[in-house]
Formats: sequence, structure tokens, C-alpha cells
Amino acid sequence: MKLNHLLLLTSLSISAYAAPQSFDFKDPKGVNNAIFKLDAPLESINGSASGITGTVSFDPENPAATTGKIVVASESLTVPNPMQKEHLHGANWLEVAKYPEITFEAKSLANVKTDGNVTTADATGTFTLHGVSKELTVPIKLTYLKDKLSARVPNLKGDLLVVRANFTINREDFNIQKGQYEDKVSPTIDLSLAIAGASIAQ
Repeated sequence: MKLNHLLLLTSLSISAYAAPQSFDFKDPKGVNNAIFKLDAPLESINGSASGITGTVSFDPENPAATTGKIVVASESLTVPNPMQKEHLHGANWLEVAKYPEITFEAKSLANVKTDGNVTTADATGTFTLHGVSKELTVPIKLTYLKDKLSARVPNLKGDLLVVRANFTINREDFNIQKGQYEDKVSPTIDLSLAIAGASIAQ
């Protein structure tokens, strides 16, 4: 009976250790951001978005099981030129009042490779922009930083998960001025993401 109890406790301990952690991407420092670039023949438009939230479930013992959803507030997209920003947010382009969120919900990972605390994979999920949802597969890099939350946010203890991704979408796929202004606004949009999520120690 004692041996059975010991085996049960050991099993429970392993299960608890291996349980997925929930990482919150609403950054208390406010430095998480996404970068976008449209490089057309006449003009190159570069901007960023800072309104990032979302939750990712990550198990350090099983990175391949990672799932989650990252949300970008459409209104937080900005470019240096105020008039371009107004157009970007307006009814002819992103319609941010009507479509307040841009999201990517990762449902599965493939080609998973882990080296130390770094995992690379191809994440397949649903990308939603301007009210249109498309299934995309994008390369991602996950860096798990155990006990490093306090190094980023003093007085908070816990772990960090840094998500990096670079991929390209076509604005026509999301009904954004299809075939229009291609000399000044590229039909392709390059997206770059480098964000940190926190799992606060209980």
C-alpha cells in the first residue's frame, strides 16, 4: 500500500510539473509591438501596433502542444504620417471602428524542433483581418525563459515566453482595396512580431 501511495504521489508530482502554463501577452511594460511594412514602387510604408493582448498555453515539456490566440487592437496601428494614419483607420481601408481586432489563433504546430529553451515550428491557425478569416501557416520561434519575469518586470515572479514570427499576407485576400493604388500601397504586407508573455508564479 505504501508503495502504491508513493507511485501515485510521484505520478501526480510529474503531472503537475508537466502541466501547460498560461502566458498572458498584455504586457505590463507596454513595449510589446507588431511591425508592418508595405513596400510599393513609389512609396514604402512602415508602421507598428502596440495594442497587443492574448493568451498562449505552453508546456516546456511538450512545446508541440502549444496553442493560443494573439489579438492586436486595430486602432493601435500607426504610421509616421498623420494623414496616412487617418486613411489607414478609415472606411476605405481597415475600418477600425467596424473591425476593432486583428487576431491569429494558433491551433496546431508542425515541424517542431527544440534546442534548449528555444523551439521553432510552423504554426497553423486562423488569421482574421478586416472581418475576413483565413487559415495560415507561419514560422514561429518560441523562447521559454524560466524565472525571468522579474528581470523584465520588477516585483513580479514567474516565467516568460517570447514569441517571434515573420510572415507576409496579401491585402486583397482580406478585401482591403483590391487592385487599387498598387504603385503607392503594396498588395503584400510584411508582418513581424516579437512579443513576451508572462506566467506569474502563484
